[in-house]
Amino acid sequence: MRKNSIKNTRVNIEVQRALSILINRELKDPRINPMTTIVATEVAPDLKTAKIFISVLGDEESKESTLKGLKSAASFLRGQLARELNLRHTPELTFILDKSIEYGVNMSKLIDEVNKNNKVSEEDETEDNFSDGYDGDI
Repeated sequence: MRKNSIKNTRVNIEVQRALSILINRELKDPRINPMTTIVATEVAPDLKTAKIFISVLGDEESKESTLKGLKSAASFLRGQLARELNLRHTPELTFILDKSIEYGVNMSKLIDEVNKNNKVSEEDETEDNFSDGYDGDI
């Protein structure tokens, strides 16, 4: 199975769907933040390994504890995944903290700030243009 094949894409989607349900409903670990989202999954073509990219809403301490909790629950999740999905091999799960959503939010804030500053400077320029050399008399 090639990496970008339709079958691999379907396996990625099914693993992501199943893991998100398992993490939200089955795991009772207090270290895992309830606002944990699986952003993407990359299952190897030979189905031996899978990289699970997660995003956690919270501070750095919450993110680290969630990552530790998921790593300790990886074998449980793998067993549940084997029961849920009918695959020849159930992949070894590796959890990776994905910061793309956080990065996107920060970039959006910066863009909004720049646009706000440009709008203020444009308004100042237009006010200056109307007041230069015009007394109001015709």
